[in-house]
Amino acid sequence: MVMDFSKIQAVHFIGIGGIGISAIARMFLFEGKKVSGSDVAENEVTEELKNYGAQIFVGQRAGNISTDCDLVLYTIAVSPENSEFVEAKRRGLVMMSYPEALGVISREKYTIAITGTHGKTTTTAMVAKILIDAGLDPTVVVGSFLFDAQGKRTNFIAGKSKYLVVEGCEYRRSFLTLSPKVLVILNIDADHLDYYKDLDDIKTAFAELVAKVPKDGVVIDEGKYARVALPEGFRLRIPGKHNVGNARAAVAAARALGVSDSVSFASLADFRGTWRRFEYRGKAENGALVYDDYGHHPTEIEATLQGAREAFPKQKIVVVFQPHLYSRTRDHLVAFGTCFAQTGGVILLPIYPAREKNPGDISSEMVVQEIKKNGVDGHIVDTFAEAAALAQKLCGTGDVILTLGAGETNKVADILVTK
Repeated sequence: MVMDFSKIQAVHFIGIGGIGISAIARMFLFEGKKVSGSDVAENEVTEELKNYGAQIFVGQRAGNISTDCDLVLYTIAVSPENSEFVEAKRRGLVMMSYPEALGVISREKYTIAITGTHGKTTTTAMVAKILIDAGLDPTVVVGSFLFDAQGKRTNFIAGKSKYLVVEGCEYRRSFLTLSPKVLVILNIDADHLDYYKDLDDIKTAFAELVAKVPKDGVVIDEGKYARVALPEGFRLRIPGKHNVGNARAAVAAARALGVSDSVSFASLADFRGTWRRFEYRGKAENGALVYDDYGHHPTEIEATLQGAREAFPKQKIVVVFQPHLYSRTRDHLVAFGTCFAQTGGVILLPIYPAREKNPGDISSEMVVQEIKKNGVDGHIVDTFAEAAALAQKLCGTGDVILTLGAGETNKVADILVTK
């Protein structure tokens, strides 16, 4: 889609609370445009946008779109029956999905795209930090909060150079709107099977993206970045073998732009992670350490727990988990039963439906049954408050409570730390 964002004055976002699309909202706010947006509920993302001057509506209604609006952006999860989507169509407003908007930005920049089923948010943040520390001044769009030069949380950094560092999502082939000159593929795993037919179908999407890289571009996959040698004594501040792999990939991407390994490793040694990626939240009332993580796929969960066990080899680790999507829970039910082996107990909340309706054939109770089959203690609760109370009963001072999931499990961490 041909679009000149410089001519846009007022933008409305449907689903503005999403961590990805909200980065574009920040970009437009930074450029002085009028920004409004709606979502089904307020969250940390919408609160941050309010602080920067966005008008936020809770609930989605046709009247939320102002009379002077000249562009409507929407998340790809929005239904065509959504009242604001219908109203924008009726008024003939220019409409774009978040991936399409990202594609417009990408075409105007030298794009470094970080993709893969797991690890792309952390790796995108690592690459961004390296390039910033190297003085390359990139624009950054990432699916989490990192810290800008002033120490403020942000998922968008407005750089002045030609470089764009961006996280590319494979869901519904969204990343095919990007125009990468440097493409990092961290891994390819079976996920989003509500859209893709199978793993081979997912691989075809990545193959299409590779085909978009020009002849003078660079493709970095696991076979290439795994060969990056770590300097003697190098350690990350964040735990886990998966993060060491992410660091290697970030160094390989920086090499493609002429950044020396010494600059890259010095930058990574000070990398402090991102929001909801094994993020330390504080202490619970009983003295347990509370961490929060976005992991929602069995492979991610297993890697996160390996890192947690590396950081806390002797402590009891209790997990509060909220499965994300009925389809994902059903597709990976057996794997969800085995991925919690490193824990001393798992507390399950009801499945977070996100964009899906309950099919009636999958539940958190079924996940608990699978977990118990593998000799791990499993529990079911209905509310965040119940989860917080039970987590403290199951562990003590110095032990670890880890809230896991792509839904709202961070609210359990909020309760634990606030008390």
